Amino acid sequence: MSFEAPSTLLELAVKSLLRNEALAISTLQKLPMELFPSLFKEAFKSRHMKILTAMVAEWPFSCLPVGALMQVPDVVILQAVLDGVDMLLTQNVHLRKSKLRVLDLRNVHHVFWDAWPGIECGESSTGTLSKEQTGNGLNRYALRRLLKVVTDFDLRTHLDEQQAYLLQWAQQQKGSVRLCCMKVTICETPMKIIKMFFNIFQPCYIEELELSTGWTPAALSCFARCFGQMRNLRKLHLARIYVNTKKAVNSLEDIEEKYTARLISQISKLNCLQHLFINGFYFSSEHMKQLFRCLKSPLESLSIKLSEFSQSDLEHLCRCQRLFQLKHLTLCGVVLFNLCPTLLQFLLENVAATLQILELEDCGIGDSQLSALLPALSQCLQLTRVNFYDNVISISVLMDLLQILANLSKLTEEFYPAPMECYDDLGNVQVNKFASVCPDLLDILRAKRQPIRVTFATDICLKCHQRCVFDGKTRLCHCLS
Repeated sequence: MSFEAPSTLLELAVKSLLRNEALAISTLQKLPMELFPSLFKEAFKSRHMKILTAMVAEWPFSCLPVGALMQVPDVVILQAVLDGVDMLLTQNVHLRKSKLRVLDLRNVHHVFWDAWPGIECGESSTGTLSKEQTGNGLNRYALRRLLKVVTDFDLRTHLDEQQAYLLQWAQQQKGSVRLCCMKVTICETPMKIIKMFFNIFQPCYIEELELSTGWTPAALSCFARCFGQMRNLRKLHLARIYVNTKKAVNSLEDIEEKYTARLISQISKLNCLQHLFINGFYFSSEHMKQLFRCLKSPLESLSIKLSEFSQSDLEHLCRCQRLFQLKHLTLCGVVLFNLCPTLLQFLLENVAATLQILELEDCGIGDSQLSALLPALSQCLQLTRVNFYDNVISISVLMDLLQILANLSKLTEEFYPAPMECYDDLGNVQVNKFASVCPDLLDILRAKRQPIRVTFATDICLKCHQRCVFDGKTRLCHCLS
């Protein structure tokens, strides 16, 4: 027989207030601040919209991270919250007595709801505004005094109901609040929506941008002015933007060359950039050279996936001094089979003191390339994760790799390809060979340390799209099980 735990005095007080909406609203000014978080969460959960609106206007803390409570878009809740902001602004009490300084609409976990009392959230942005970034004709002091509304935006082919409402409200309150969008995703978004968005939200507040548009450089050039103003941008994701890699031979290609150069020149203005992710973004070798030369700050993360890569591209990448403090390097689908491994060895030697994650998945690395990298890998003592999936490596060279990595005590995640001897001449997995070889390989690591997560895996099966894996026990793909 089970019993429910009795309600606490706080829970009983909150439920009592919610049963009488008018009483709850009338007592907010006298309500102990300790009751506000619990009352707000319960009013949110039970959808007492009028109480929510009133509580926003009387919020006794500097930050209200309401987005952390919104697991799914809810335009009715959003409207109630923004009505509270309107009430606060209309009554002109914000600058005199309200403590609310940040309304955080981002759907991310926030410590405020877990750890209160004792921890009060401050402003969400880590960026520092320069004089040209303050905007709106306001001095820095006046700008700080404005209520800061923080959000993220995922722009697709059309605006959903909540996005449309927030943009409409933001347009009406522009100049009365400080509108900050921290993370923006633009995917197949019409230029009309993009222009509307940047007419309301200043680019200087954006810290993470993901572009996945299918645009040509000509279309991207319309975006270039906003792009260059993102002075606090820390993470940049570029996907599916296609650049003609052929040498210009006519006026149309000359124009495309100019647009691409303009794009790269804007990247050169991103002084805070720390993380660069490129997926299916095709540059010519000359443009790759310009890209790596224009980086103004040392990168912590570089990820390049599914891109055409030449010996010249690899040389520009590996000799870029802005990459010599990398913590995370991912090359996926970047074919290195015919390229000189000395360059990558040079890069690994230069990042050995900082590199924590190394992923060289599906890079066409063979025995000779991997053998050349082993001395540099032995120096990467900070590695916590390695991934060598989908490369063609023999048992002997894989054993050499494991002997080297067995000495790296910080490794917690390791992903290795099944050796080439586990396949027959047609590329089919030899199940018995796979099941017998992998335990012996794992024992190489166990002889020197206790591995935490180690997986040996075959290539993905073309029929069932699964791998055969060994992570202490053998599990076959659907076709072979």
